[in-house]
Amino acid sequence: MAAPRYTPEFTAGQTSAYESPQHVPGSWKPGRKGEIDGRQPAGRRLGYQGPDQGFVLKIASSLRGEIRLQSGESVDDAIRGSINIALRRASLYGRAPVVHDVRLALTIWGWLDPSPPTDLVVARKALFAGVSHVTAHYGEGRHIADLVPEATLRMTPESAGNAMPDSWRALTGS
Repeated sequence: MAAPRYTPEFTAGQTSAYESPQHVPGSWKPGRKGEIDGRQPAGRRLGYQGPDQGFVLKIASSLRGEIRLQSGESVDDAIRGSINIALRRASLYGRAPVVHDVRLALTIWGWLDPSPPTDLVVARKALFAGVSHVTAHYGEGRHIADLVPEATLRMTPESAGNAMPDSWRALTGS
């Protein structure tokens, strides 16, 4: 069978293997003015840094239908306050947020409980009121995240759920 005219002919002399270059460049170092060399900055009102934090918005919106509100509460406030806790938990592990971070945050504040204790509802109404307006209430959102003890953040959502509602004060740091 004849080969078409546009097919190049192979000759044995055209084969070659990879050869490394004669000059190997030095190691890369951050040199731009805005580049952070070392750890992320830490301090008051700087939050908790981590990769791909915007993904928490998608996760939280997927759990929106599971949130159980009492009278006078806003689902947007519940989500925004819980997002702050979830981002803090994700940053402890140095990773992007996952559904378990948001679920733990919603669980410890009783947002997934159809009948939370009355004192928990009173406490979360006071803390979460207006938090969804991030520009005006950034400090309140940070306060919610800072209240939660690190031991709680290291728990699984299941173990936090088992401790609820009896231990909500210890879990939330209130």
